[in-house]
Amino acid sequence: MKTIRQLAADLASGRLTSVALTQDMLARAEAHRAHGGHAYVSLDGEQALKEARASDALRAAGMVASPLAGMPISIKDLFDVRGQVSSAASRVLADAPAASRDAVAVARLRAAGAVLLGRTNMSEFAFSGLGLNPHHGTPRNPHDASRVAGGSTSGGAVSVALDMAAGALGTDTGGSIRIPSAFCGLTGFKPTAASVPLAGTVPLSRSLDSAGAIANSVDCCAILHAALSGHAPAPPAPSLKGLRFGYTADYVGANLEPQVRQAFERTLDMLGAAGALVEQFDFPELLQLSAINSGGGLVAAEAWHWHRDLLEQQGAQYDPRVAARIRRGQQQGAAEYLDLLDARAHLRAIASDRLALFDAWLMPSVAIVAPQVAPLEADDAAFFATNGLVLRNASVINFLDGCDLSLPCQARGELPVGLSICGVHGMDERILAIARAVEALLHAASP
Repeated sequence: MKTIRQLAADLASGRLTSVALTQDMLARAEAHRAHGGHAYVSLDGEQALKEARASDALRAAGMVASPLAGMPISIKDLFDVRGQVSSAASRVLADAPAASRDAVAVARLRAAGAVLLGRTNMSEFAFSGLGLNPHHGTPRNPHDASRVAGGSTSGGAVSVALDMAAGALGTDTGGSIRIPSAFCGLTGFKPTAASVPLAGTVPLSRSLDSAGAIANSVDCCAILHAALSGHAPAPPAPSLKGLRFGYTADYVGANLEPQVRQAFERTLDMLGAAGALVEQFDFPELLQLSAINSGGGLVAAEAWHWHRDLLEQQGAQYDPRVAARIRRGQQQGAAEYLDLLDARAHLRAIASDRLALFDAWLMPSVAIVAPQVAPLEADDAAFFATNGLVLRNASVINFLDGCDLSLPCQARGELPVGLSICGVHGMDERILAIARAVEALLHAASP
């Protein structure tokens, strides 16, 4: 699989056209569906090829909007695309009116010259880290089809991993970009929430939602983030020598599967050998998160606010597990909600002070490798326990309103494991630059 930069070079040289690239990815996506794959909810082949022909014509005239010009990108089924229904992979919104305009993120991808390939599958209403969907089928892990792809942006990750898109537009409320990236061996970037406008997107949690990219490299994510945010592209990779990385055994370092722990510790050793300063620090306040969110947290409260009428009218059409999680928000009153906001502000202040010592905070993106699908489908208790563990690490960064890039760090031949490179609010470009350097180190160790 080529990166966006490599594909852009092929387009610039004439070795490839956007039409040929789009046709190839559409063909892969159609074949995937024909063989029972569930990455896409819908493909928009005719329109995608129309956009690809227009891109090739503009390129021939010397007009190239960005490295994304002519690049097929998949869109999570949360984002409005004019003329299409945003169903959030749910039966509840299947008959909703088609969008009259693009979501801001989609409009920015169009302005950058991207070709919109189709709408990708997901956990219903983006409310799970596992990616199961009883309505449209569950996207399977490209490395082992018996395992989950991760959620909620499950279809987006599979679309990239199987070369059915050059990149995927997703959302992340508690790990929905980074979890599927980690499970599928991809790179995923969750930016500071305010950096990418969410207008025209079906919400899950107004406090925690963010929009970002899943792709094949840090550079791919940086290109997509620049288009989505309107910010300047991330700077080049710094030298690892002298960079200061912190990691903690508190909360995010607990109960790791052996393969995850080994991959994480191996990466820390590699960074130390490259001249980085790698230091363990204490962050015991993270242990408060379980109690803070015991009533469902901000996600349940804010999801209940948005879904309450729909649940009353069409509750039987929901995935029962999603409905159960949303209904937890009904039990929260105004005082409990304000307590959550206060607790978030308190932890953000602590994090800002504690992490000021480091260039980045490192943690395993997910505590376990991708779990098997069958036990999760069969047993509610297994589903909810596994979902909570899968979301645990990644959701910390949403609660702190930080930014985080997940990078594959497993050894060759192993199931994918993600390394999270995290920063506080507004450190997006710095984290992307540091991630370039870490990626180069990992690639050199496993060519």
